[in-house]
Amino acid sequence: MSSYAVGLEPRCFALVPCAGIGERAATGGPKQYALLHGQALVAHTLAALAAVSRIAATLVVLAPNDALFESAVPGFGVADGQWLARCGGATRAETVANGLDELLARGARPHDWVLVHDAARGLLRAEWVDRLIDACADDEVGGLLALPVADTLKQAGSDRGDRIDSTVSRSGKWAAQTPQMFRLGLLRPALAHAGGEVTDEASAIEALGHAPKLVRGEAENFKLTWPGDFALAERLLRTR
Repeated sequence: MSSYAVGLEPRCFALVPCAGIGERAATGGPKQYALLHGQALVAHTLAALAAVSRIAATLVVLAPNDALFESAVPGFGVADGQWLARCGGATRAETVANGLDELLARGARPHDWVLVHDAARGLLRAEWVDRLIDACADDEVGGLLALPVADTLKQAGSDRGDRIDSTVSRSGKWAAQTPQMFRLGLLRPALAHAGGEVTDEASAIEALGHAPKLVRGEAENFKLTWPGDFALAERLLRTR
């Protein structure tokens, strides 16, 4: 386990990887910029993070050639603690790793917490982020929002993806969500060790032998991935 300087109060930074193209959503462009309840999806995400008082700054990591963000989220970057960096990579892991380097360049320290949150989880609520921070602030490793799996799980056969090969026990299984909260000084080497194919930060931390903490999330905190997800999110936002 890494040790950190005594007496330095850790800060919390949010990091939003926003460099993907979201082809499965069929939105005609990067899904994070698709309109949802009158705003770009990522604008909802950033508004929720902005409502968390313990987050010192939020860094949005864009693709180097991104020309859509400023028009999709007008005014972001004007206020203190709203940071942009066009240093996204070919994979999520690379984008997050580049974002961590950017945070260091902007004054973040190894013992500070980084909360990585998907741009496409736009139904996030500030109180859920506070729940995660409360649960992990004194933890040696960090953790993530997640939900216990309630559905019966089926394993598809390797030869035919539409036929069941077996039923998988759901006992003890959780569906990972974001934010995922880890110390910058632990997450950075973890991502470097895990490689570009890792799909979330917790997996990289696990690969170093650590056990991230599971903090119960909410069903509404789903990642908008398929066209039907946008219709569901629209209905949910109308009832808020």
